[in-house]
Amino acid sequence: MPNLILASTSIYRRGLLERLGLPFDIARPEVDESPRPGESPQTLAERLALAKAEAVRVHSGDGAWVIGSDQVAELDGRPLGKPGRHAAAVAQLRSMSGREVQFLTALCLAGPDGRRLRALDVTTVRFRALGDDEIERYVAREQPLDCAASFKCEGLGIALFDAIDNRDPTALVGLPLIATARLLREAGFVVP
Repeated sequence: MPNLILASTSIYRRGLLERLGLPFDIARPEVDESPRPGESPQTLAERLALAKAEAVRVHSGDGAWVIGSDQVAELDGRPLGKPGRHAAAVAQLRSMSGREVQFLTALCLAGPDGRRLRALDVTTVRFRALGDDEIERYVAREQPLDCAASFKCEGLGIALFDAIDNRDPTALVGLPLIATARLLREAGFVVP
């Protein structure tokens, strides 16, 4: 079986990939994640997934396949990044209160033979109307400062929603496993 590397240090993506039962290594991709002027959220997610996979692949040696993934939340055509600070997380959640937000999770599997296998998952999240006290309590408790759009759906963040519409429930956590398994099989990995 070929070597596999996850181009991410995200504990969320690592945990998801472990569910497939394949051995893999982890490498930090050195990629500037800043959006380019006029770049759409979908283009940003796809560009960053490819850039992460490529950044690790060029240093991985022969025979390795590299998984790059990136998620961009989109509200009103604008990307919502990782807040980084408490006040920014509160502001993001206020802006999403009572609204629908799309989460674009791009995936790229870069092979040593030059093949680039790609997928994109789109998840729509409908936030319920959130009061300021609820938002403050949530951010203080979960500390979702490293998560796109300031929530962790695998934790208490699920209580912020009215609904989630998606094809793959793992995509919102950061790595769409249905698409990942399909691309890995296409690349020659044995995935049940």
